[in-house]
Amino acid sequence: MKVLIIEDEAPAQRRLQKLLQQARPDIHIQGIADSIESAVKLIQQTTEIDLLFMDIELADGKSFTIFEQVNVVQPVIFTTAYDEYAIQAFKVNSVDYLLKPINPDELEKALKKFEAIHLQKEQQLPDLAKLLHQLKPSQKQHRNRFLVKTGTRLISLAVEEVAYFMAHEKLVFAVKWDGAKHIMDYTLDELEQMLDEQQFFRANRQFIVHIKAVQSMSSSVNGKLKLNLLPAPFTHEEISVSRDKAQDFKDWLDY
Repeated sequence: MKVLIIEDEAPAQRRLQKLLQQARPDIHIQGIADSIESAVKLIQQTTEIDLLFMDIELADGKSFTIFEQVNVVQPVIFTTAYDEYAIQAFKVNSVDYLLKPINPDELEKALKKFEAIHLQKEQQLPDLAKLLHQLKPSQKQHRNRFLVKTGTRLISLAVEEVAYFMAHEKLVFAVKWDGAKHIMDYTLDELEQMLDEQQFFRANRQFIVHIKAVQSMSSSVNGKLKLNLLPAPFTHEEISVSRDKAQDFKDWLDY
């Protein structure tokens, strides 16, 4: 399988290459472009392409511009987060998508879908430029701040002030970088849906941690990851990431 990657973020490029090589060891990455201009040149110059991985939002504009400048006849798997209705249009037209950060299982499904399409060469590919014009950015908004109590007062707590959220004795606390803590009116499950997943990770049932709060980690015999957080939890308990989540956690730190 010969592929091109159109992605302007170096960490995302590296992660996708790594996941592709793990999923299909015989895959050959023909080239990588990080802009509309370089993508057009790469597609024009590369004679053998089976599949393209393409981020819609590039540094110099939306990637639909590429389809206006060069004839793309190969299937495309988009790597982005877009409106669910539009995503369904991609799926119906045999074009798939992957939400960032890319999940290995979802990548495997997308590759299998491509391989099925590849066997049916007579199948007509959709008008990709038309589909791209129909896309609407996802409406999901991350919380920037919370109203919390401190004594008898209410204050506005900015999310960037929080090192981690932790559950303890039926309460949920926001712990700041200086160790100060505030009781939250939300469960960890609710907070997990509100926070930016690139900045916060649900380590276990008790902790959602900010990426900068993770000072170090170590592997234990059972496959778990032991975390060293700063500031240290006021409960002095050990924080660990389960074996099932360990690889996702490492990928999150490396993204």
